[in-house]
Amino acid sequence: MASRVCPAWVGYLLTNPLRRLFQDPYRILSPYVRPGMRVLDIGPGMGFFSLPLAEMVGPEGKVICIDIQEKMLRVLRRRAERRGLADRIETRLNNEGSLDLSDLHESIDVALAFAVVHEIPDKAHLFLGVCGALKANGKVLLVEPKAHVSEAAFQETLTIAKETCLDPQAWPQIRGSRSVLLGKRGQGEN
Repeated sequence: MASRVCPAWVGYLLTNPLRRLFQDPYRILSPYVRPGMRVLDIGPGMGFFSLPLAEMVGPEGKVICIDIQEKMLRVLRRRAERRGLADRIETRLNNEGSLDLSDLHESIDVALAFAVVHEIPDKAHLFLGVCGALKANGKVLLVEPKAHVSEAAFQETLTIAKETCLDPQAWPQIRGSRSVLLGKRGQGEN
């Protein structure tokens, strides 16, 4: 396991409704997510962003949530069931070191990586998997907490993303975070 994986008990703190006062999922995600989209939520925890995503994609959309902690996914599924969103959310338990997204080949409109990439030891492997899953015009919203990720570390992550197939397109302002909207580089571009 990565050295700084968020313990499952912290997931309860991260779903606290007071968090919406400074990180409102609808405000953060609405510029990128539309009804009918397929969204990949990497490291969703207990669903602070996953449940709003499921509402935003509507009944024709899908949110695929991948985490390495079964307890996080179990709680996320229960929360989705209580809100009537279980049919819009697919959860996948991922083993560290494997990111099998081959069945999602070029089917994802948007990927969200919120406060999780700094926990992943092989970032290149992550970004390569996400690139394969993204549609040609797919986007990745990458957000890291300033409290855990220095500017230098964030720039290193961006360099790795650029070495795969992702280029910065915008720098959204998200309180307490370092954030970038990445776009999938087109075929034949460098």
